[in-house]
Amino acid sequence: MKIDIVTLFPEMFDGPLGHSIVKRAIEKDIVDVNTVNFRQFGKGKHQQVDDTPYGGGAGMLLKPEPLFDAMDTINEQSPKTNKRVILMDPAGKPFDQAMAEDFSEEEHLIFLCGHYEGYDERIRSLVTDEVSLGDYVLTGGELAAMVMVDATVRLLPDVLGNAVSAQTDSHSSGLLEHPHYTRPAEYKGMKVPDVLMNGNHGLIETWRHEQSLKRTFLRRPDMLENYNLTETDQALIAKWKRDAEELKD
Repeated sequence: MKIDIVTLFPEMFDGPLGHSIVKRAIEKDIVDVNTVNFRQFGKGKHQQVDDTPYGGGAGMLLKPEPLFDAMDTINEQSPKTNKRVILMDPAGKPFDQAMAEDFSEEEHLIFLCGHYEGYDERIRSLVTDEVSLGDYVLTGGELAAMVMVDATVRLLPDVLGNAVSAQTDSHSSGLLEHPHYTRPAEYKGMKVPDVLMNGNHGLIETWRHEQSLKRTFLRRPDMLENYNLTETDQALIAKWKRDAEELKD
């Protein structure tokens, strides 16, 4: 995969991209990540990239020319790749695990990181996706792009040491992830559940699924609306609801 990040602050990406999983993916040539400072395409003596909005209003808007020129350069360097151009925008579609999985199937991702008050509307004609990290406003799109790159790259084949890890992550299965334990078997009076130490993988998988289901029911019940519940799942949830009602009484 090739990733281009179009930003006014390329140095912000040195730390996040230079460590851990993303760094190893770059070193293994699984992904090629490049930052493009679109100030180099700014106009005039001061390489201006922003201007006041027509009609008045607070703040400054990113001008269209620098971003169009930056995209032209990227297209000239990689003319044959299929590109997904992602605009960081608080008004965009909320980013989630399904979107990360979708992005991980692409050949070439381009993240456009805004700054200042917003974008000249014509910039949107460049993009395929407008994406938000959440219902809040950041100073710029860089932090959101870092999160999306990390969430996407870790899903690429051979990036994680254990391919099953990504499949069992919270949100990947449709449920929150089950509890995990490691040595020692007992610590400060807290014991590892016996089922995890009996060697019966069938019972372990059943326990893990039930724990994932229960954790999702308690913490994120909204996720269950789109999850295909079995009859056993429905019976467990009904029991937990009864238990909760009894505690209230």
